[in-house]
Amino acid sequence: MYVLIDTLKIYERLKDADLPDKAAKEITEVFKDIIENNLATKRDLKELELRLTVKLGAIMTAGVAAIAAIVKLAR
Repeated sequence: MYVLIDTLKIYERLKDADLPDKAAKEITEVFKDIIENNLATKRDLKELELRLTVKLGAIMTAGVAAIAAIVKLAR
């Protein structure tokens, strides 16, 4: 997954807030790691949509088949 994050800007803002260099770097890396590991991309969402569409189609097909079987047995 590719997510664009301006780590330099985060680092500079933390330094401007008078954080020590080491702390600013570590906090910047934490933000980067969290965003890269937990944020869904458009591609992730498209893949999820496709999987859900396929599953919904299968459920609908099974439902129609069940209704057809019930109607046939009721005759």
